[in-house]
Amino acid sequence: MNDARTAGAATPLEIRIDSKTYVSAEGKPVEVIRDLRLQLDAFSFGALIGPSGCGKTTILHIAAGLDPDFTGERRIPGRGRLGMVFQEPRLLPWRTVADNLRLVLSPGESLDKLDGLIETLGLGAHLSHYPGELSLGLARRVAIARAFAVRPDFLLLDEPFVSLDVAVAARLREELTTLTQRERVTTLLVTHDLNDAIQLADKLFFLSTRPASVAVEMTLPPPRGARSKAMIDEIAGQVGARVPAYMPETMRA
Repeated sequence: MNDARTAGAATPLEIRIDSKTYVSAEGKPVEVIRDLRLQLDAFSFGALIGPSGCGKTTILHIAAGLDPDFTGERRIPGRGRLGMVFQEPRLLPWRTVADNLRLVLSPGESLDKLDGLIETLGLGAHLSHYPGELSLGLARRVAIARAFAVRPDFLLLDEPFVSLDVAVAARLREELTTLTQRERVTTLLVTHDLNDAIQLADKLFFLSTRPASVAVEMTLPPPRGARSKAMIDEIAGQVGARVPAYMPETMRA
């Protein structure tokens, strides 16, 4: 595995996974990804979509450098500074929201430097609260704030809207759109929800079943984050015409 970190701020994300295999509980090798190629322009937003169990999160972990056990290469944008939001918020329960955010600041840096981020995500009234006092939506916002607090060149999001009600998910999508555009961060989202992907992304990557590869790519018209229902329905119809039959019906809605 060759992990090449690019120095230019405007470099694209490039992932090549020739093969990714793990050993099953029965001791047999299982190939989960084969011949996958993914390229995302600098400062743009990509969405990785596929059926359950096809390897979406594995690809995200490889992109993050958390799983080096694969054959291929990854090139990540900018200085390689990464922000990541997992499916679970992963906040330290014995620390307040403010203290969870301070963990990613450099020594001597004040939480004041995050005022704009805290305001955008609506966290100002919750800084003294502990994670156990937060709703899931608020906890996800704290996790997103923590990811942006490191001023990432590259942001990875693993199902950030799962289990949220419609209104909370819609607000979080708007906040993510604002932040990723304002901070000019290259972003890759894993989701099973086609509507979320269409709302947020510049480019869609549809995965095949195992061993996964990119079966279909679609570049979406701007502006992202402000697409009308008519545009979303039109794009969804194009997806339905191009996406292979393995795509679950729920992802066509």
